[in-house]
Amino acid sequence: MLHPLASEVLSIARCQKKMTACLLLGFENTQALASRHGPETIIKLRDAAAERLRSVLRPGDDIYVLESDQIAILLGPVMRLDLESALQLATRVQAAAEEPAAIDRIAVYPSCSVGISLSSRLEENDAGERLLANVEAALAEAHSNGPSAIRAWSRHSRNTNADAYPLESEIRAALETGEIVPWFQPQISTETGRVTGVEALARWNHPDRGILPPAAFLPSIDAAGLLPRLSEIVLQETLEAMRGWDNAGLTIATASINMTTQDLDDPRLTERLAWQLDRFNLTPHRLNIEVLEDVVANGPDDVIARNIRALAALGCGIDLDDFGTGQASISALRRFDVSRLKIDRSFITRLDTDDDQRLVVAAVIGMAERLGLDTVAEGVETVGEHALLAQLGCTHVQGFGIARPMPADRIPQWIEAHNTKLVQAPRLPRATG
Repeated sequence: MLHPLASEVLSIARCQKKMTACLLLGFENTQALASRHGPETIIKLRDAAAERLRSVLRPGDDIYVLESDQIAILLGPVMRLDLESALQLATRVQAAAEEPAAIDRIAVYPSCSVGISLSSRLEENDAGERLLANVEAALAEAHSNGPSAIRAWSRHSRNTNADAYPLESEIRAALETGEIVPWFQPQISTETGRVTGVEALARWNHPDRGILPPAAFLPSIDAAGLLPRLSEIVLQETLEAMRGWDNAGLTIATASINMTTQDLDDPRLTERLAWQLDRFNLTPHRLNIEVLEDVVANGPDDVIARNIRALAALGCGIDLDDFGTGQASISALRRFDVSRLKIDRSFITRLDTDDDQRLVVAAVIGMAERLGLDTVAEGVETVGEHALLAQLGCTHVQGFGIARPMPADRIPQWIEAHNTKLVQAPRLPRATG
């Protein structure tokens, strides 16, 4: 029954010279869940997930309940929809579907995999049937690599497992030959519009599959125990990029890098980082360390806690990433010397059209102001979201609506073009009081 609906969406997208996609969610371990909680459990989980999905999708996106353990999503036509955007959406959809649900007063924790089929990967005359066949193949591949895997269909995957996670040997080679490097996404001030910093985000320039986002290779790096090596590469390449921009007369105030639990558990972390900063003749305040909220939420006073405080004492900024998704207390913010809160993108989606979202974000920004902390909103995709965040008093924003991540050598050109546009751009009013 979905074939004509998918064909209609495809036809509309092509007429408007836009793009669309289909996402297919499939719940896992259904037999075990049914035997443990009853045969109706999967249907209840599926229906609860379908209801929650509306909060992470746009009004023009359609949700279809299929078999007892599957949900399909047909995205309304959009101007831009590449693999990275689709993977980020799939991650948000998966997170919403995997929220625990109360079944007969018992909390049930489901898992689901996601398949993706992009219209940009279809042949010119392909119809909705092909879009759906591709997404079914992608979901089957995801299930075979699960639990909670995400796979996108590609032309190459008709004959090979092209979107599967790479082998450890391939990952090691990519790290050592410079295929995996940081790209940089600008962060801008909501008050001046000027670039205030960049965030380093890993990308893999794969020789066969092109530029791959983190979701396509981070699980393999983690499984191989190579996250510290990746962090080392990202740090060194980021500091080298900062020095290059400085030498070119382009001063970017700060660069942010993500640090994992494995990184922070290294007793020599602060010593090594200080040595690297000195080697590139950069002061510590030029570097922000992004730490996930879960790391500091009620964290013990161990090596990780001491490292975070030592990095702050060194002069590095401490950014609390994905704020709002964990349970970090105000005392934890003080104990870990957090200087900036990064508001998770799940709170930014539909901010300008959802009153509840707006109230939550306003509360976070208000709390940050009282504590003397800056705020960064990530995942900003529309002018409306940007404008409202400025009015609410958020200090910095980043997201696809401002700039996509780009190689270091493209940053100067982008900033020059951005500053040129600022000359005639109206100032966004900020909230007062």
